[in-house]
Amino acid sequence: MKKTNVGGQAVIEGVMMRGVKGISIAVRNPKGEIIVKNSDRMPLSKKNKFFGLPIIRGAVSLFDSMAIGIDSLNFSASTAFPDEDEEPSKTSKFLNKIFKGKTDKVVEIATIIISLMFSVVLFFVLPTLVTGLFKNLGLSNVGFNLIESSIRVLLFTAYIYLISKMDDIYRVFQYHGAEHKAITCYENELDLTVENAKTCSRYHKRCGTNFMFLVMIVSIIVFSFLGWRNPLIRVVTRILLLPLISGITYEILKWLGDGDSKVKDAIAYPGLMLQRLTTKEPEDDMLEVSIRALKESEGII
Repeated sequence: MKKTNVGGQAVIEGVMMRGVKGISIAVRNPKGEIIVKNSDRMPLSKKNKFFGLPIIRGAVSLFDSMAIGIDSLNFSASTAFPDEDEEPSKTSKFLNKIFKGKTDKVVEIATIIISLMFSVVLFFVLPTLVTGLFKNLGLSNVGFNLIESSIRVLLFTAYIYLISKMDDIYRVFQYHGAEHKAITCYENELDLTVENAKTCSRYHKRCGTNFMFLVMIVSIIVFSFLGWRNPLIRVVTRILLLPLISGITYEILKWLGDGDSKVKDAIAYPGLMLQRLTTKEPEDDMLEVSIRALKESEGII
């Protein structure tokens, strides 16, 4: 099996791939054409030695991936659903005047902040506040953290399940499956064709779904070293420790993707099963788009 660091993300009617040659976003437009946007943007962990250190690179990669993800989604949305009205709205003109032509960058940063806040509140703040209702049970820190993490996993699973019922999100999850199939096909050293990709699994150990699930597991261990008294302190410490937890999880995910073993398979199994929700079987034209993005990002086209 070929060892690669290729990663990607499903976007609206397309796929973003990150390979040795940079970032490539392939999107199918309303005419049926595959439109590609290439960028030689390097990861922050490659630009700075400090950012490339173990643990630290994981936290940095989280923010870096979010920024690239937002940019990829914006491109895919404008390509899949082009706005035929080329005249900027009054709001756009007003914002461009305030931010001196850097409105897109400001919106990108604001989107990242809002997304992080939503995730932190839903998956970290809410579970710890709900778990506080059980404070009179006399449980140990580990017991409280198990309850908190169970609530977090349930919320995450319910959230994914509910959004997967939306038609537009279902198509994105199909492209997510196409992304995994193309990468697996490439790593298995098969010719990158639609027919070969169709035979490959839509589940992958390095998937972001695995990352999210492992974050919840790692948090059980890390938070077990903290007390369980003041609700405000609990919330603040959990937010402050998120970069550390992300960094540790990144290293675990990297290790999982570096070869196979029974131990690795056992650790990856819950996350792979969760991918039953976040990936769906893609259509042939979706695999074609995913393969195009992968080839572009690896410089083999």
